[in-house]
Amino acid sequence: MTDVRESDPTAAAEANVAVDAADERLIRVVSPADYVHQLWSRIRGGELGMMPVVLGLIIICTVFYAYEPSFLSSRSLVSTMLYAAPVGIIALGIVIVLLLGEIDLSVGSVSGFAAATMAVLFVDQGRSIWLAMGAAILLGAVIGAFYAALFVWVGVPSFVFSLAGLLAFEGALLWVLSDGSINVPRDSGLAEFTRGKFLSDGQAYTLVALLTLGYLGSRLWAIRQRRAAGLTPPNLLGVLLKTVALGGGLGWLTYYLGIARGWGYLFVLFAGLVVLMDFLLRRTRWGRHLFAVGGNEEAARRSGIKVGLVYCSAFVLCSTFAALGGILAAAQLTSVSQTSGTGDTNLTAIAAAVIGGTSLFGGRGSAYAALLGILVLQAIESGLNLMNVDSDIRFIVTGGVLLLAVAIDSVARRARSSSGRG
Repeated sequence: MTDVRESDPTAAAEANVAVDAADERLIRVVSPADYVHQLWSRIRGGELGMMPVVLGLIIICTVFYAYEPSFLSSRSLVSTMLYAAPVGIIALGIVIVLLLGEIDLSVGSVSGFAAATMAVLFVDQGRSIWLAMGAAILLGAVIGAFYAALFVWVGVPSFVFSLAGLLAFEGALLWVLSDGSINVPRDSGLAEFTRGKFLSDGQAYTLVALLTLGYLGSRLWAIRQRRAAGLTPPNLLGVLLKTVALGGGLGWLTYYLGIARGWGYLFVLFAGLVVLMDFLLRRTRWGRHLFAVGGNEEAARRSGIKVGLVYCSAFVLCSTFAALGGILAAAQLTSVSQTSGTGDTNLTAIAAAVIGGTSLFGGRGSAYAALLGILVLQAIESGLNLMNVDSDIRFIVTGGVLLLAVAIDSVARRARSSSGRG
């Protein structure tokens, strides 16, 4: 008996579309009402995505702007983004280990130790800046590989070995900087990169155009691929509207930041790393394996995924990003001291990843969590500084925001469980 789908291609395509449309995750959006319905279904099912952190950032900006309009001045925004970048890069590594449901409590100490190593090689021993940076970043990668060996082959929990690392690398920092501190020359290329280098107007608008065209091209390619597979493609009108909104929003922001100094090289580097990691997490086999292990390790192992290798890559990347963030922070401050990377660096990086929407339970989150989370924390700090609020209040407010983020994640997880989504 011949299947009707084999004899009639049109019927086969219609059948595929019907099956596709029956999946609630692939409901076709053809009108604003469909979009609202789909959005409400996702909220009820606990699929909040970046919505809480974006709403939180809008509320924070509105409150501080109402108190002090200079909070949203172009000069203030440029400074906020520049100071957010180094810790944001460290938070990017935290996002990766949190996706596996693990933690690294030593990123602050590792960042300070790597920065001290760079400063000793570059300033005290007169090595080239590239050699000093390469050695410091390699040191971070080696530390991550050591952590991975403890976790995968010895079975030490990540909380334990990273807590031990926090103490050990603080001691190593004191040992390397036995003289107290080292000043990084302000006229060095690294310091200028983090403090005084900004995109020109032509470079900035060209970058905006490339990003907008890249987004449009990727969405059109997705539409073509889904149509070829007989699945419901994204709504073309919606894609065009999002492209216009992206290009217009970035173009306006570029103009506004240009009133002061524009896009700093340091923040562009941070944003580029976020985009790169987002691509690796969503579009590569490694990224899919990372989410699979974070969602259900045993199921991932039974499906043939090399779980140990995934853990190794995550811990190595986390420590490498910590080392890079520490180097950039030292260059931005033009000094490395015995307190570099200590204090609230650890908690700020971890809080940024969680506030940005990365689940502490593993398997959910994105690279953009680091970007949005650190912007929220930096906006709170900048706003409270404008209000001349003491440090004690800043810590209390930051702790409250972190608690709220974890509570939202827990509620969303319960909603997903109730709706059968995870």
